[in-house]
Amino acid sequence: MLWFLRHGDAEDGQRDEARALTALGRLQASDAGAGLRRLGVKIDACLSSPKRRALETAGLACEQLGAGVQVARVLADSAYDAERLAAGLGDVLLVGHNPSLSRALHDLTGARVNLRKGGVAAVSGRELLLLLGPRELAAIAGRARADGLRDAGPAVEGSR
Repeated sequence: MLWFLRHGDAEDGQRDEARALTALGRLQASDAGAGLRRLGVKIDACLSSPKRRALETAGLACEQLGAGVQVARVLADSAYDAERLAAGLGDVLLVGHNPSLSRALHDLTGARVNLRKGGVAAVSGRELLLLLGPRELAAIAGRARADGLRDAGPAVEGSR
């Protein structure tokens, strides 16, 4: 299984590589990890973009999944082959940025996905099996939405 997690909400006004998560972004990352754990997800490897907001997201989410974070510089780029990146690693969580995560999902499945900040998708073979926004992940994690999180849920236009 190949999992995708978009970084949480990040601060503005800094160099792109140095942007930290906001308090909301930390909640989104924690909810992603807790939600996946409650769904029984097991990952063998967690690969993250080297950009600060992605590394922070990966650390918070993967800690709850019992996986260490490895930096994969290609996840900071605009295009990459997700299958090749995860080859031989088992079930992998890729933590990165849009539009490259949504593009990688499209390349694998044909789905037109807008992966929201703090959102998760899962692919098996060439099939999109799961798409969750931060609101759904918070509910699965068991945390009530009292923080004013702005999210319209997952967005998908179609798949192969």
